[in-house]
Amino acid sequence: MELTQQASYSPQPGYFKRLSPLDWLYAAALVAASLTGLSMYGHFMDIYEKSILVLAAPTFAWLGWNWKPVRGLFVVLAVLSLSAIALYGGALEMANQKFLLKYLLSSQSAILWMGTLFLLSTFFYWIGLVARSDFGSAVGSVLCWAAVVMGFAGMLVRWYESYLIGADIGHIPVSNLYEVFILFSMITALFYLYYEQHYATRQLGPFVLLVIAAAVGFLLWYTVSRDAANIQPLVPALQSWWMKIHVPANFIGYGTFALAAMVAVAYLLKSKGMLVDRLPSLEVLDDVMYKAISVGFAFFTIATILGALWAAEAWGGYWSWDPKETWALIVWLNYAAWLHMRLMKGLRGQMAAWWALGGLLVTTFAFLGVNMFLSGLHSYGEL
Repeated sequence: MELTQQASYSPQPGYFKRLSPLDWLYAAALVAASLTGLSMYGHFMDIYEKSILVLAAPTFAWLGWNWKPVRGLFVVLAVLSLSAIALYGGALEMANQKFLLKYLLSSQSAILWMGTLFLLSTFFYWIGLVARSDFGSAVGSVLCWAAVVMGFAGMLVRWYESYLIGADIGHIPVSNLYEVFILFSMITALFYLYYEQHYATRQLGPFVLLVIAAAVGFLLWYTVSRDAANIQPLVPALQSWWMKIHVPANFIGYGTFALAAMVAVAYLLKSKGMLVDRLPSLEVLDDVMYKAISVGFAFFTIATILGALWAAEAWGGYWSWDPKETWALIVWLNYAAWLHMRLMKGLRGQMAAWWALGGLLVTTFAFLGVNMFLSGLHSYGEL
C-alpha cells in the first residue's frame, strides 16, 4: 500500500514553473513601464517615490499572475490614460475643446461615467436577483467592470491634470473627500469582482453594489453642492510620500469592511428564510465575510502604523488622540475583536453577521462622520 501511494504521488511544479510565457511577458511589460517612468520622471522624485515606482512592477505582476482579469484592466487603463495625455498635449484647456476629452476621458467626464455605470450595474444586479435572470446579473457584472475601468482612468487622468495646473500643485489624487470616495468605490468593487469570480456567483452583487451606489450618490451630491471636483493644491502636511501608501492601504480596509457588511446582510436574510433559493450557501457567505474582514484588517493595521510614522514626521509625535486617530483605533479594535472571537471561540452565524454589519456603522463614522461632526489635525476632507 505504501509503495502504491508513493508511486501515485506526483509533486506539483513550483510556483514560478507554473507560469506561462504570457505571464512573463506581462511582468516584463510592467518592469519596462516602471523603468521608463523612472528614466523620464525620476529627477522629479525622491528616493521613497522611486522605491514605490520600482516595487509597483513586481506587486502588480504578482496580482496579475493570481487574478488574470487584472491584466486586461491594466492594458485598457494604459490605453485610455495615454490617449488622454496625448489629447491634452500639455494644455489643460483641451479638456473643453477635444470631443473625447470633453465627453469621455477628462477626469470629471470619466468619473461621471463611473457613477452612471455603477448605478446601472446596481439596477441590473437587482433585476437578476429578483427575476432570477442570469442575463441581468451578467449585465450587472459587465457594467461593474466598466465602472471600475472609467473610475481608475479618471483618477489617472486627474493625476496628470493636476500637474498641468502646476508642477507644485500636482499630486496623487487621494488627498480629499471627493478623491477618496472614488477610491473607496473602486476598491470595494474590485474586491467584490474578485470574490464573484472566485466563488462563481453573482448573487452578492445586488448587496455589495448598494453600498457603492450610496457612495456614488454622496459623491454626486458633494460634487454639485461643493464644487468638489476642482483640483486643489495640497496643504503642507499632505505634501509627503507617506500619503501615497497610507491612504490606499486605509481604503482597502474601508472597502473590504463595507463589502463584508453587505455580505452580512445577505447572510441574515438567508438565515431568516428569505431569498433562500437565490443566494449562495451560508457557508460561502460566511467564508466571504471572514476573508474580506481578514484582508481589510491586515491593510488597516498597516495603514494605522504608516499613519503613526507619518504623524511623527509631520507633527512630531506618533499619536495625539486626534478624533480621526481615535476612531481609527475604535475601528481596528472592533475588527480585532471580531477576528479574535472567530479564531479563538469559533464565532459564526447570525452573531458574526450582525457584528460585521454593526462594524459598517463604526467604519462609516470613522470615514465620514468625523469629517462632518468633529475637527482636528486630519481636517482635510470636511463637508
